[in-house]
Amino acid sequence: MTTTDTRLDGLVQDGPPAGRLQRLRQLRGRLSPRADFAIRRIGRLVVSLAVVVLAAFFLVHLVPGDPVRAALGPTAPASLVEATRVALGLDQSVPQQLLNYLSGLLRGDLGTSIQSGRSVGDTIAARFPTTLTLAALGFVVAVIGALPIGMGAALAARTGRGRTINSGVAGFLGVLIAIPDFVLSVGLISLFSMWLGLFPPAGWGEGRNAVLPVLGLSLGAMAYLARIVQVEMIKVLDSTYIATARAKRLPQRVILLRHALPNIITATLTVGGLLLSGLVAGTVIIETVFAVPGAGNTLVSAVGSKDYPMIQGMVLVYAFLVLAVNLVVDLILITLDPRTTIAEG
Repeated sequence: MTTTDTRLDGLVQDGPPAGRLQRLRQLRGRLSPRADFAIRRIGRLVVSLAVVVLAAFFLVHLVPGDPVRAALGPTAPASLVEATRVALGLDQSVPQQLLNYLSGLLRGDLGTSIQSGRSVGDTIAARFPTTLTLAALGFVVAVIGALPIGMGAALAARTGRGRTINSGVAGFLGVLIAIPDFVLSVGLISLFSMWLGLFPPAGWGEGRNAVLPVLGLSLGAMAYLARIVQVEMIKVLDSTYIATARAKRLPQRVILLRHALPNIITATLTVGGLLLSGLVAGTVIIETVFAVPGAGNTLVSAVGSKDYPMIQGMVLVYAFLVLAVNLVVDLILITLDPRTTIAEG
């Protein structure tokens, strides 16, 4: 082989496009399917966050009007408005503002609120624990209520009279799913606060104050998850391996807990992860209706006053939480059902 041939072989093996692509494939081939799946999901998370960062910046800047004047009010002196605009860097060009915004994010600086003059990061740290507590309680209530309702309706469907019960439960769950959260919340306030006087109509801090916000957030999600459990459980109870378990005269409790329940976990967990993401985002409405001092209430106030830094910071944190929940659910699913999850991913 000549010297020229040797150089050509080196270019084929180490050349820019083909060589790097081949080495990348070889590297991925050495990884386990689970590790490869996790790396791809984390990569998607990073890309999604980058898109959210750019979208949060540009969408807010596309809203017409002067954010500083809207935040300070129509009676604020012009000198104060201009000084605030310069202090926040809003007098600079949009590309320069974007560079400042990105560099601030890399330093962990989300900016300063136009309306309050307080650090956005400090506001988020003070308000988001309430939002996370509300979302977590709503998710727990939804899961605890959905599993027995869905399983009970599925078991009732296998009996003659139970079919009527199953249809009634399905219809009731459908109504709860169709009602918007804010309408359901107003109904809860009218029933349990104004009429029965059992719980306060608004506020947060004590156990009684949390009841109606948690119910308003969780009832729709509970109904949706219960419907999924009901449908999946009916399919499982009609399967061959359940018939075999019954033929072996296994107790009903063993059939349900050891054979039926594990086979609906994948679908239930997938829907549960989506519901948890929806509950985190849904806290914005619930906090507004029940005057809960959380991040959602702050976000609504920031939108009304065109507080750009606060809006951007809140949107980023909400997006990160939703994406993180989806990532965690995917990682749990790959542990419970690796073949199906990896094939779909």
